[in-house]
Amino acid sequence: MSEFDSGRRRVIQALGAGLLMPSLAPAVIASVKDRPQLTDGVQSGDLQGDKAIVWSRCDRPARMVVEWDTRSLFPNPRRFVSALTDARSDFTARVDLTGLPADQAIFYRVQFEDAQSGVASEPWFGHLRSVPQTRRDIRFVWSGDTAGQGYGINPDIGGMRIYEAMRLRLPDFFIHSGDTIYADGPIPAQLLTEGGRVWRNITSEAKSRVAKSLDDFRGNYRYNLMDENIRRFNAEVPQIWQWDDHEVVNNWSPGTALGVRYANKDIHSLVSRGRQAWLEYAPMRWQSAEGGKRIYRQIDYGPLLDVFVLDMRSYRGANDANLGDAKPFLGREQLDWLKASLKASKAQWKVIAADMSIGLGAPDGKVSPGVTRWEAVANGDPGPAQGRELEIAELLGFLRAQQVRNFVWLTAEVHYCAAHHYHPDRAAFQDFEPFWEFVAGPLNAGSFGPDTLDRTFGPEVVFEKAPPVHNMSPFGGFQFFGEVNIDGQSGELSVVLRDLEGVGVFEQKLQPL
Repeated sequence: MSEFDSGRRRVIQALGAGLLMPSLAPAVIASVKDRPQLTDGVQSGDLQGDKAIVWSRCDRPARMVVEWDTRSLFPNPRRFVSALTDARSDFTARVDLTGLPADQAIFYRVQFEDAQSGVASEPWFGHLRSVPQTRRDIRFVWSGDTAGQGYGINPDIGGMRIYEAMRLRLPDFFIHSGDTIYADGPIPAQLLTEGGRVWRNITSEAKSRVAKSLDDFRGNYRYNLMDENIRRFNAEVPQIWQWDDHEVVNNWSPGTALGVRYANKDIHSLVSRGRQAWLEYAPMRWQSAEGGKRIYRQIDYGPLLDVFVLDMRSYRGANDANLGDAKPFLGREQLDWLKASLKASKAQWKVIAADMSIGLGAPDGKVSPGVTRWEAVANGDPGPAQGRELEIAELLGFLRAQQVRNFVWLTAEVHYCAAHHYHPDRAAFQDFEPFWEFVAGPLNAGSFGPDTLDRTFGPEVVFEKAPPVHNMSPFGGFQFFGEVNIDGQSGELSVVLRDLEGVGVFEQKLQPL
């Protein structure tokens, strides 16, 4: 067993207990109630080159101190200190660890020092594996949709167990494909599910209503972090977050009319509060663009893999019939960035982490009698590309013209798992090379599907697994995550779709071109 694997097991035993190692004794001894408290565990994310973000949160104005080492006993720790955190950021803090050696086990410990007294909290431990600079085996997992449809933390079944199933796969990192919270979905004390079985939830004040205020949105993230499976997973697995709709409200777009649950009908104000809370709680490296609020970004993970994290929510036009001339979905700036970045990528595999599927129809009510409003790319018309589809057609045509190979689309959003193969021979729009799209989810939410594929880009359902009824509870077992393995020698990429227990239900192997 490697130092990384044995160390991760030793260190994680200390996570929940907040064990204080002798070398970590605070400068000022204080009673527990007088010391800062780490309220929500630790997270790491957005590994890039020799860097990694470490995130945590405390209960008062303080500075976060992070020490890291390549050995689990911290014989030679390097120290980083955050800016002062206070109520303006909900006491969340992050530091960007730098100077990490390539492809090494990195163990870190986090403390907060009180802004006034200097008294230190007990430490919380985590670890990660830094980015490789040479070819080696890579494993990562992805999924989406946490605590949806009222299905929250159920103590009777051990909480959000799928996070434990993912942790046990020992991934290098995790892509959360959106719906990191359900801000518009209250968590009741119990729900009556299929067959009359009762689903029981741990509850919180913030989850007793739809999120309207900034504190409401923040409380949604704190609710998820109450789950021990998530806290353990966060401390062991670096993450890459993206967002979708439920971080604000279902199917939101600039044209969304908020319903009776919202006294303030301004969707833009609600989005602003939702985005701020997401940025505070995501273990993400803030970018200089858009005042630090840009979400789309590229994560380089060595010579075998680049991850392109999309934002299919922030730049779209209003949801409508999605027909006719081009309509913004990614938006011009993001689309041009994606084209240029994919062309410039030297990685063997290029993973496009998408909020939503390219081909699955997602109805959003009616524009008028008999005319469907559409939420995603597809418009239900199997003919030539129209509306939002024209952005995807432009991208696919560009990739073919520039001979960009070995790209794979990953998404969640639809609450079941599937494998779709797109081929121009089956398509109305044919100026592209065949490619795969894989769908996984939900993590802890109601299960739905399957949805209907739009034929414009020639998709074929190679595999799908969905519940027999809509909104089946997690009791039914239709919760899924995806796993990607890249062989460091051959470069083969395999995708495995796994269920709530971590059992594989489908596998597809892809050879690099």
